[in-house]
Amino acid sequence: QVQLVESGGGLVQPGGSLRLSCAASGFTFSNYAMSWYRQAPGKERELVATITSNGGSINYSDSVKGRFTISRDNANNALNLQMSTLKPEDTAVYYCNAHRRSPFREFDYWGQGTQVTVST
Repeated sequence: QVQLVESGGGLVQPGGSLRLSCAASGFTFSNYAMSWYRQAPGKERELVATITSNGGSINYSDSVKGRFTISRDNANNALNLQMSTLKPEDTAVYYCNAHRRSPFREFDYWGQGTQVTVST
């Protein structure tokens, strides 16, 4: 079965760094665009960063550009998010997402999320 398992979340002080990972299984990872989303209490889920299936194109939300780096390792079915200069407003549950569209069907998979808390 399809699985996306996030790890690396935790408590960090403002200005600190954290690295999130997502381990994928049960599908052909290299055929999917991958994204990180996040959702804070009382707010809608927002897209943080996305990377194409071969890693050739990357996009970030304005709020994290210059601070976060998304990467993928297709040989190991892994997605990463390196976060630096963290701010309290980065506090949220972070979700790993896999997406693929074809003329025949659409695929959209989600992980369970990992909590990131930025606080003193």
